[in-house]
Amino acid sequence: MAEGGERMKHDVPEQDYRTRVLARSHWPAFTGFDLDEITLGDALRRMAAKAPDRAALIEGIAENARRWSYAELLRDAECIARALARRFRPGERVAFWAHNLPEWLPVFYGCALAGVVLVTVNPAYRRRELHYVLARSRAAGLFVNDLYRGHMLEATARETAPDLPDLREIIPLREVPALIAEGQDDSPLPLVDPRDPAVIMFTSGTTGAQKGVIFHHTGVANMTRFTQTRGGLTPGGVFVNPMPMFHIGSLGHAGIGSVMLGATHVLMPEWDAEAYMDQVQRHRGTFSLLVPVMIEQVLAHPRRGAYDLSTLRRLTSGASVVEARLIRRTRDELGATISNIYGQTEMQGSVTGTHPDDAEADLAETIGQPLPQMELRIADPQTGETQPIGVQGEIQTRGYQNMIGYFDMPEETARTLLPDGWLRSGDLGTMDARGFVRITGRIKDMIIRGGENIYPREIELLLAEMPGIASAAVVGVPDPHWGEQVGAVLVMRDPDAVPDIDAMFAFCRRELAHHKAPRLWYVVPSLPFTETGKLQKFKLIDMIRDGTLPLFRQI
Repeated sequence: MAEGGERMKHDVPEQDYRTRVLARSHWPAFTGFDLDEITLGDALRRMAAKAPDRAALIEGIAENARRWSYAELLRDAECIARALARRFRPGERVAFWAHNLPEWLPVFYGCALAGVVLVTVNPAYRRRELHYVLARSRAAGLFVNDLYRGHMLEATARETAPDLPDLREIIPLREVPALIAEGQDDSPLPLVDPRDPAVIMFTSGTTGAQKGVIFHHTGVANMTRFTQTRGGLTPGGVFVNPMPMFHIGSLGHAGIGSVMLGATHVLMPEWDAEAYMDQVQRHRGTFSLLVPVMIEQVLAHPRRGAYDLSTLRRLTSGASVVEARLIRRTRDELGATISNIYGQTEMQGSVTGTHPDDAEADLAETIGQPLPQMELRIADPQTGETQPIGVQGEIQTRGYQNMIGYFDMPEETARTLLPDGWLRSGDLGTMDARGFVRITGRIKDMIIRGGENIYPREIELLLAEMPGIASAAVVGVPDPHWGEQVGAVLVMRDPDAVPDIDAMFAFCRRELAHHKAPRLWYVVPSLPFTETGKLQKFKLIDMIRDGTLPLFRQI
């Protein structure tokens, strides 16, 4: 078996995978790559046995960076696991509330080895949001840092604790060394099954209320292995990671993916373009997951020429389709490829991805082919029938990688996970005969104007062609006559420019059916995104409803 547990099953060549021809919009699970039925704790044990002295984790700061070899990371994780096993039962939830500190990793793997489920918490949350996550997950414990951007996290946690009857223990991160010292014995750890719950991550809130998504060990371990392999991470590679650890893009893709493939994980405290370039140069970084805006900032940075980025050869990107222009600039100016990936928290991460050597049109216009061992189809949202090739429908997945469910929310789980195993993404897309998937919109974003279904993505792509518009979001605005009216929220390239709404409206009328042309126009300095780059349209709709986003022009 190759390092990291990956090998080709029955010697099936990857070329067979990439040259499939489909009769309908259904991708049967490709089983040419083995599924690695393993717990996260055993994955770390395996890599520590294979490469004990290889750097596993590096604290990505300028001076006095802490480092762990694979043997040292396993040692600390097993000690923490023994200490946790004395405090919590297998299956209980323990939350982690901090920014990107290296303690995330030994604590995370300590939880995995003890059979404890880690609940990730956004460090930017305030008391009300913390209470929601801890109460909803019924967390029995909380690891917490003392401070984040002026907010006293530990103090807030202790103020909130009396309102959380399930919370038995708060563990400040400064006490992690004491936990490690406590666990330096040979007491046995509980048996953990690869399909046991491992992590709960709360959805990022692009459509409102958050739900706690339950991952299992096998799901997130293989998702990261397949995704990073497709993107080009190799054993011995160096994954420079600026993404927030509470999110799957960081804890999963970097924190787990690096262990699955035997890479070195350089964890930055937060995103800063110049600090990122410094870390790539300092540690000879070979690989990163960056959202498109981060790549743009690196390319545009005035001091880029002062850093040696020649080792950086592979990038993955998500949250939105990467434009052809950005792919070309990254290749020409950095010498790096981009693999565009797609997924959701409910899918335990990514389920599709482009290959770095795909045709430029596929790289720029699609989210690639499905990853191994995952079945994917485009289904009619009403009937559930698989669509013909090229016909729009809902992206649905089935297989090992789907979530266990939403924690303690059976009705919400039943709406998302169908009885026959298909997971409803809520995203609209198409599939071509090769299995390449394109995103066309979101079902929940769909506008129903006078009985006509309108998909905002089509209008947004058209508005993006207007030279003065930097970005646009199209939303449904409640209307007493039509039910909903089409509203366009614009960000102008020149903040002082006055938008020519008549010209924009005429352009939309010329290129689209008349009922799709926006009648309500709004202008904002920026659009609301989550920390992981996802547009929060519900916030725009709330602002329109409560009058905090004034109407610029009505036609």
